[in-house]
Amino acid sequence: MAETQISAYVSETTKELVERYVEAHGMKKGRLIEEALLHHLQALRELPADLIIPPRIVVEQKTFERVAALTRRPRKPTKALRALMDGKKPR
Repeated sequence: MAETQISAYVSETTKELVERYVEAHGMKKGRLIEEALLHHLQALRELPADLIIPPRIVVEQKTFERVAALTRRPRKPTKALRALMDGKKPR
């Protein structure tokens, strides 16, 4: 198979994760990236679109602040949520 070079910008965090993985597993970055891309593209082809969860969600600042506030003061779980988390069937 002929090879071609592509260029992409990634976050510093992603770069560090890639470098740690290839070092730990003794593989080349190109191989890891190609396998990851092929795996991801196959999943996009085979899975229903509504099951694909994006790795990043972009929201407006106001929405972010609301979500952040909710995480600082979480609501008490409902009976239905507790039953679900306990593996019980909802009533």
